[in-house]
Amino acid sequence: MQENNNNQNNNQVEEQDINHLMQIRRDKLKELQEQGKDPYQITKFDRTNTAGEIKANYEQFEQKDVTVAGRIIAKRIMGKASFCTIQDCDEKIQSYVSINDLGEESYKAFKTFDIGDIIGITGFVFKTRTEEISVHAKEVTLLSKSLRPLPEKFHGLKDPDLRYRQRYTDLIVNPEVKETFILRSKILKEIRRFMDELGYMEVETPMLTTVATGDAARPFITHHNTLDLQMYLRIAPELNLKRLIVGGFDKVFEIGKNFRNEGMDIKHNPEFTNMEFYAAYQDYNDMMDTAEKLISTVAKNTLGKTTINYQGQEIDLAPGWKKITMIDAIKEITGVDFNTINTDEEAQAIAKEKGVEYEEIKNTRGHIINEFFETFVEETLIQPTFILDYPVEVSPLTKRKKEDPRLVERFELFIGGREYGNAYSELNDPIDQYQRFLKQVEAKEKGDEEAGGMDEDFVNALEIGLPPTGGMGIGLDRLIMLLTDSASIRDVLLFPTMKPLN
Repeated sequence: MQENNNNQNNNQVEEQDINHLMQIRRDKLKELQEQGKDPYQITKFDRTNTAGEIKANYEQFEQKDVTVAGRIIAKRIMGKASFCTIQDCDEKIQSYVSINDLGEESYKAFKTFDIGDIIGITGFVFKTRTEEISVHAKEVTLLSKSLRPLPEKFHGLKDPDLRYRQRYTDLIVNPEVKETFILRSKILKEIRRFMDELGYMEVETPMLTTVATGDAARPFITHHNTLDLQMYLRIAPELNLKRLIVGGFDKVFEIGKNFRNEGMDIKHNPEFTNMEFYAAYQDYNDMMDTAEKLISTVAKNTLGKTTINYQGQEIDLAPGWKKITMIDAIKEITGVDFNTINTDEEAQAIAKEKGVEYEEIKNTRGHIINEFFETFVEETLIQPTFILDYPVEVSPLTKRKKEDPRLVERFELFIGGREYGNAYSELNDPIDQYQRFLKQVEAKEKGDEEAGGMDEDFVNALEIGLPPTGGMGIGLDRLIMLLTDSASIRDVLLFPTMKPLN
């Protein structure tokens, strides 16, 4: 109890200190405004170079005049001369500021600037006695007044919840966070380059849909006022992308947001970035080849290597990934062989024996096979592994296997015990597809909130004719987590979903 009281008292003192500093900064702003020097009235500032450009090309800039701009992150006042360090979009750079160069009035104003203020500096580039590349200021302009102290003034910004809520501050005081998002951008660019070289065309399809289909997930529901129509945020773009294959495009891909009204944890955010791609005249074997080449190439071109460390585990992304059927993977870990278990009743019995739980509305052999896999196998798949041939019950949009129609030509990709991608030999039989939609509707009526609905227009598209097609979806947020060694999906989302504080 005493410790809690101490923490509460410390927080109150800290809040009082912050309020006091904020008032001082507001008073400074008011004085500037009364002098006709309101920094918020400045609409533009002509910056010639960034700190990164200057420091990377010092010989080119030595003794040359430049104009830089950024946020003050350090400041040392030493009588008639001072040093300050600003941080811009890509680097930090020091500036030497003196009364002799600025004049008495401007130097006096500079001394009142606070950590966090955004300033512009014009001067020439030189090196100090300690060989630090700096700008010798001839003119300093206050461009924006920071009215709230940065967190580092106290204990830094380390609380994850506060970091995610105030990402703008997180990016300022934790430079490694900025690097994560710079790398995220490079990864997405590299993915697009790779897909372009394979002949895929990038497209955009609607995020608002009238039917909740594309995957087994609980949708977000909204309402279109003008049409007086219930609509859904898309679960996946799959059906629209396959409509484009029907329409005659051979290869299409889309990178965009999907939405699932489900739980939140280190692997899941209600909105997430996904890529789906489809190729006519290909199957799930071709999708395996593409996924393997894509991820290994992106790792090589963005990180310079294919062997990475993720949360203490060394993972080799070089091509040559393991391929194993779901039934064989279960047998390998548990000894249970579902090739010898042929009825729902037999599957239910072995589930009871092994302590595997399942929902009554999902009590078929296929559903129980999937439960066995998720319970015993998934977390053991550390090195890249393709799990092949899923039960038809959990794969409503996938072509059946000729050798065993209870299974489908589907795989999921697992790395580090997590799923990163899902691919099919796409179902193009409109009669079979219609029957599977009906089963989805029946499941929804029985209470399965994740079951999809009936999409009659998609069935109509299949009746026009979908060629044999391979398709795949890759969770890009998870892939970026892997390549940036980030523990939580929130670490790779600039603005993750958060519950409001009030």
